Amino acid sequence: MKRKLYISGLLAVLFLTASPVCGGNQRNGTEELNAKEFISEHLSDSYEWQIVSDGTKHIAVPLPVILYSKTTGWHLFPSSRFQHGTTSYHGFKIASEGKHKGKIVETHAGGNISRPLDLSITKNAASLLFASLLIILIIMGVARLLKRDPMKPRKGFTGMIEMLVLSINDEVIKPSIGKDYQRYAPYLLTVFFFIFTNNLLGLIPVFPGGANVTGNIAVTLVLAATTFLIINLTGTKEYYKEILWPDVPTWLKIPIPLMPVVEIIGTLTKPFALMIRLFANMMAGHSIVLGLTMLIFITAGMGMAINASMTLVSIIFTVFIDFVELLIAYIQAYVFTLLSAVFIGLARITTHSDKKNVTETGQAA
Repeated sequence: MKRKLYISGLLAVLFLTASPVCGGNQRNGTEELNAKEFISEHLSDSYEWQIVSDGTKHIAVPLPVILYSKTTGWHLFPSSRFQHGTTSYHGFKIASEGKHKGKIVETHAGGNISRPLDLSITKNAASLLFASLLIILIIMGVARLLKRDPMKPRKGFTGMIEMLVLSINDEVIKPSIGKDYQRYAPYLLTVFFFIFTNNLLGLIPVFPGGANVTGNIAVTLVLAATTFLIINLTGTKEYYKEILWPDVPTWLKIPIPLMPVVEIIGTLTKPFALMIRLFANMMAGHSIVLGLTMLIFITAGMGMAINASMTLVSIIFTVFIDFVELLIAYIQAYVFTLLSAVFIGLARITTHSDKKNVTETGQAA
């Protein structure tokens, strides 16, 4: 009985992924639904965290707006001052069109419009902070329980977290990096749980979920850049020797440094691949779910029979894609962590004599 209730509840949550499409953006019967614009609006960032909206009633969590204007200085106020983006406040408003659409702009006395320095806490930023706090609470709580009795086998949620930590540490980080893997384990484990948690929160359509954090290229850029810095700041001398003076014929290095240039480009393409892979997969998944859900509204004016059949198709495929997205949420976190560990391990290469000394030391022990 409990299993049936659990499955029913899970299906209900997955079906609710259609709710963001229904809220706040309903069109009247004479206005054509622009699918491309509609999906872009729901995947983009915002200055408030919407809870529910039916077109007339709008409930959202206001977020702090932090702006600096060259003419009026610093400004701090809640995003509710904009009244859902329809009014201006102290000369600032959310642009509804143009190249700054969806961003706060400042209107000057002469009618000119410019972008102020915007340090506002947006929906993605708030979700990122919430996910980070959630991870800290979960990991610290699990660590406290394990510290009390480390030999006691754990079940349920604590056991699952312990299993994830051990599997990533022992099956990904340790074999990929090698003997000094413990230096990098805290970072790689943090990256895994950060991506995995934000991926799962992005699949929840209701507050405090629904933010497209890992589908934001700025977030994946920071993650990839951090991995890039760790790789190149902790790389061994042999690693830099293979980049700047690789073991190839001399004419490939002098007078034209062909192979060194290729190697340097290779160091840049690795973090770029990490950034694009995570961003593209999560953005595509959210877009597919929204696109399938929109079939219900696109076919609303095509007759009851067509709309009913497409509604059924939309629900079935949306639920199926959501289950796939649950799997992808883990896979993308796993792949990002795995590739980061592999790239770090490649930067920790040693000379043959160093490997021989390590082997002899291990045999002596």
